[in-house]
Amino acid sequence: MTIQANKLSDQQISDDLSQLKTIAAAHMAAGKPLETKTVTVDGVELSVFANVPTNLGELYKLGLESGDQTFLVYQQERFSFAESLDLALRMARVLKEKYAIQLGDRVAICARNSPEWCMAYMAITLLGAIAVPMNSWWKSPELKYGLSDSDSKLIFLDPARLDLVQPFLDSLDVQVVMFKPEAESAFPEFYALARSVEPLSQDELNEVEIVPEDNASIMYTSGSTGMPKGVLSTHRNIINALYTWKFVKEITEILRPELLEENPEFPPALLANVPLFHVTGSHAQFLASFIYLRKFVMMYKWDAEVALKLIEQERISVFHGVPTMAWEIMQSPSFDTTDLSSLRGVQSGGAPRPPKHLNIIMQKFPDAAIPGLGYGLTETNAIGAIISGKFYASRPNSTGRPTPPVTSVKVVDEAGNTLDACGVGEICIKGATVMKGYWNNPEATAEVIKDGWFYSGDIGMLDELGFLIIMDRAKDIVIRGGENIGCAEVEYAISEHPEVSEVSVYGIPEERLGEMLCSSIMLQAGSELSSEQLTSFLSSRIATFKIPERIFFQHEQLPRIATGKIAKKELRKKTMELLGVDA
Repeated sequence: MTIQANKLSDQQISDDLSQLKTIAAAHMAAGKPLETKTVTVDGVELSVFANVPTNLGELYKLGLESGDQTFLVYQQERFSFAESLDLALRMARVLKEKYAIQLGDRVAICARNSPEWCMAYMAITLLGAIAVPMNSWWKSPELKYGLSDSDSKLIFLDPARLDLVQPFLDSLDVQVVMFKPEAESAFPEFYALARSVEPLSQDELNEVEIVPEDNASIMYTSGSTGMPKGVLSTHRNIINALYTWKFVKEITEILRPELLEENPEFPPALLANVPLFHVTGSHAQFLASFIYLRKFVMMYKWDAEVALKLIEQERISVFHGVPTMAWEIMQSPSFDTTDLSSLRGVQSGGAPRPPKHLNIIMQKFPDAAIPGLGYGLTETNAIGAIISGKFYASRPNSTGRPTPPVTSVKVVDEAGNTLDACGVGEICIKGATVMKGYWNNPEATAEVIKDGWFYSGDIGMLDELGFLIIMDRAKDIVIRGGENIGCAEVEYAISEHPEVSEVSVYGIPEERLGEMLCSSIMLQAGSELSSEQLTSFLSSRIATFKIPERIFFQHEQLPRIATGKIAKKELRKKTMELLGVDA
């Protein structure tokens, strides 16, 4: 199979889009569960789903429709939907009665993916507290910042992260619950605590009145300036994101049965291969599984060979990760000998997928494994645009059309004027999934949210048929393997080295991970700092994925633009020419 064989003409696309619009309208008008209504939130009129759970606690109870069905799988551990909710309700009692966690309190989680991670998130949000999933690749200074900024009262940790936060725990007065301690620990263990109490009853849960506009999570995202910002989202934001995906899935399956995920022989199952501290992992993978009654299979860490084994053993129906992962699977020597017949989707998000990768996916994966791509940000709870199947094959350079029915997308010029089709400008997103704001940062919130529209910092255009094409980023961000890296944060860390005079950090294209992080550095006179020495210096200050892979030293001042700022585009172009990288 090739892309050409699956391409639709513009007229066919237009006809299909018209049919989809008709189907969507009929779907809502018929009083289906996914009909919408209009509400006013913080003075902004929004379209929201009408007949959906009002909070995450109601979402979790959907799993009881198949309570005995396997839900969470991690190595040798397996938990049904009912068992998972039971343990979450028990931990909710522990948080409430032992640690005095109440509505609105912040509770952090910093650990590798595990069933305990999922149950802890459930327990926190069942109480109306705010879950703070922290980047488990952060180092001590970053973790201290996140805990201090969120003012978390308690943190769930695994042993590796405990070692990083131990030095400053007392100064922040943060309580600790452990996941999988490797030896006897001074801190209590998750399962021992949970199994020592009875689960909270429905009457006790009802005492905590959690409304859609209550805060549910703070997820930290790397910004273009300084330290990461905490994205504050409500229960309504997250629920509407989950049901947006369900809505798109339902209406497209009516038009194109080949997009059906389910197969009676292979019940829904998803391979969880990205960290749960990302919206892709927590929302599109973990939380959405309650809606689809889907098995959620977690990996210890990403490994293409292990992923192929799990696809075959667990009969995975959806492979969902950053584009790099599908690429690595296809390059594996085990690919051709692995039974992939259960797959119904090869989806990705978090970073662009090169059109070349799509071509290979459509040749190598089974016909039923429909490729898909999504565009969204932490600030929009991963919602923005989505594309799959023959639409994707016909528009491989696009990230899809705005996700209906509660999301709108526009492109504006520098003056904020909405551009017509094919006009290039900043991408703006409006809808019920857009964050409430940045935690403790009203100034930064006001910079990006205007009249209900979130200004993404991404540059792109909507073509004649409404497909969104991402062209560049206005913000100084590099996306490496799905991880957002704020160049300013890395520059600050490098500039702390006494032998560095000035620094510029930027990304260049790289086939496997999307972008490679590079740095050009002016050293102090007489300095002979090496890449190895600088990497060692940075290793205790910033997460490893933020450390530049290629570092270029010089004793001359870095080039400038007319305003006196460092000419980052010139440095980027020079580095690409030096390394023989095409734009």
